[in-house]
Amino acid sequence: MQELKTDILVIGAGSGGLSVAAGASQMGADVILLEGHKMGGDCLNYGCVPSKALLASAKLAHAQSHAEPFGVADRAPQVDYAAAKNHVRDVIAQIEPMDSQERFEGFGVRVIRDWGTFLSPTQVQAGNFVITARRVVLATGSSPLVPPIPGLDELPFETNETIFELRDKPDHLLIIGGGPIGMEMAQAHVRLGCKVTVIEGARALGKDDPEAAAVVLEALRAEGVEVLEHAMVARVRGKAGAVEVVTEDGAVHAGSHLLLAVGRKANTDRLNLQAAGIDRTHTGINVDDSLRTTNRRVYAIGDVAGGMQFTHVAGYHAGVIIRSALFGLRSKAKTAHIPWATYTDPELAQVGLTEAQARDRHRDKVEIARFDYAHNDRAVAERRTTGFIKVMVVKGRPVGATIVGHQAGELINLWSLALANNLKMSQIAAMVSPYPTIGELNKRVAGAYFSPRLFENQMVERVVRLVQRWIP
Repeated sequence: MQELKTDILVIGAGSGGLSVAAGASQMGADVILLEGHKMGGDCLNYGCVPSKALLASAKLAHAQSHAEPFGVADRAPQVDYAAAKNHVRDVIAQIEPMDSQERFEGFGVRVIRDWGTFLSPTQVQAGNFVITARRVVLATGSSPLVPPIPGLDELPFETNETIFELRDKPDHLLIIGGGPIGMEMAQAHVRLGCKVTVIEGARALGKDDPEAAAVVLEALRAEGVEVLEHAMVARVRGKAGAVEVVTEDGAVHAGSHLLLAVGRKANTDRLNLQAAGIDRTHTGINVDDSLRTTNRRVYAIGDVAGGMQFTHVAGYHAGVIIRSALFGLRSKAKTAHIPWATYTDPELAQVGLTEAQARDRHRDKVEIARFDYAHNDRAVAERRTTGFIKVMVVKGRPVGATIVGHQAGELINLWSLALANNLKMSQIAAMVSPYPTIGELNKRVAGAYFSPRLFENQMVERVVRLVQRWIP
């Protein structure tokens, strides 16, 4: 065994781990990075990047058959499913160099391509190396959850780690799970010419605002996606090319392929956390608000920390612990300003409190400002009028925003900025947006918040009449 010593040991080369490794190394720390699988982690190889690439192919296919309102003849798209997957592979390949071993070695990071396992609270083994580090950062991410459904071990199924390698187009894709992954893949596949059935045990898109989620579900159903809610799976059966999902009410749903999209589980099995004195929770690793584990030398970030499972959260966590581990500054991770988006068409985005959460927490102090896409001129010009934005406001400051519609994932950025910096609605209203843009929706919803105060206020009317009468 070869013994190594370092300032920072990062285990996991996904979004969060790479951010820590690059930042710490470039600021002068000695850094070792361990990765036993693919550089770039889930986001690059199995998640954000390939899913958005496949959705892009599906969007173009859909546009060909829905062009008539713009004066362009509709054409049935000629979909080459394998070629669409080649597009996905090409997109990954273009981004791979940014996450490559060579690039991070160029930053001065020592990259060891092996799994890390704790030997003690201060030592980690990776292959033939035993590493002692002043600080350890666990950034091992998460993997698809495979539930104990009877019969699942007897037939082939896909997860997000395998679906992007599938080259034969499914005739009928059955998806168990109606969360963001399930709904994105449902729309992508129905637009690429597959029949799709989504089977969800509770409410589809259940973590999002119900009113906004309903807009997305209506759109998907209109495109041909069958969405079954409150349909608990009892068992599965069949063989390759002929799969059946049986729900608890006895209904049988037959298809050619099965995709599991029921959630994620933190990757901790290889770490031997007990040897390091690190406690777990049912969702991941137990951390405090500084992202420290029960071993004060060890941090956990991203999915493995057991909180919000988004790539941008892992990147945010990286910044939090760099301030703590490198500079010794007290630094806390917060969640109120963390946005998320589902990239269906229409998109669905959220930051802060939903309407229901805001009413529950703030009671009659919360006000809801709302503006519909149908009143945005750019949305009208592009026939993208489905959707709305609503902002939850308490004492003049936004505490949450819900957006469903075209480019919702882009629009939500402003509200994350507002929540992160405790901005007032008056500051949003003071913004000037170029006309005509979809982004103008953000300013208009702020205007909708102030409209009753200006146009339905008798005192304002009296002041205006006095000014007009007495000021020359």
